[in-house]
Amino acid sequence: MRHGDKIKNLSRTASHRRALLSNLAIQLITHKKIVTTVAKAKALRTYVEPLITKAKDNDTHQRRVVFSYLQDKVAVAELFGAVAEKIGGRPGGYTRIIKLGARVGDNAETALIELVDFNEIYGKGKGEAAAPAKKTRRSGGKKKGAVEAKGEGAETAVAEKTAEEKPAKEAKPKKEAKPKKEK
Repeated sequence: MRHGDKIKNLSRTASHRRALLSNLAIQLITHKKIVTTVAKAKALRTYVEPLITKAKDNDTHQRRVVFSYLQDKVAVAELFGAVAEKIGGRPGGYTRIIKLGARVGDNAETALIELVDFNEIYGKGKGEAAAPAKKTRRSGGKKKGAVEAKGEGAETAVAEKTAEEKPAKEAKPKKEAKPKKEK
């Protein structure tokens, strides 16, 4: 029985599964998108997203940790170079899984897994590096805005807003309707 076992075994031993996910992660990092089965794509997402998060901190320790998972110098260099530069502002959710349908040979459900920031079709800023994410907390959000409004530039800000607003066009008076002729 597998009660409470959350890992996706993919019908493989632990060493085979680690090698499979490592190879899939290397291919995903180098090619930016790959086609595989839905089960492997879902397992790969949980494997590769923490590695991408580690790539945001470009220091020796993080490089060694990621290299212990991937065992590929080219993929690690790509991850800490171009990939980390593009995903710098994203707080998570670096991959997207798109289901493609059944494979012809064995009728397995296939999916496309891709790095979100490298898709030119869906991406808003093509080729732009994302700005670092603004860390927000629920507490204190209103106070910060109120303090900024009470600051030195509050009077000029109000004057600029009123200058920007244009008065609405005056409505033209309606023509009086002619009385209808009674028969």
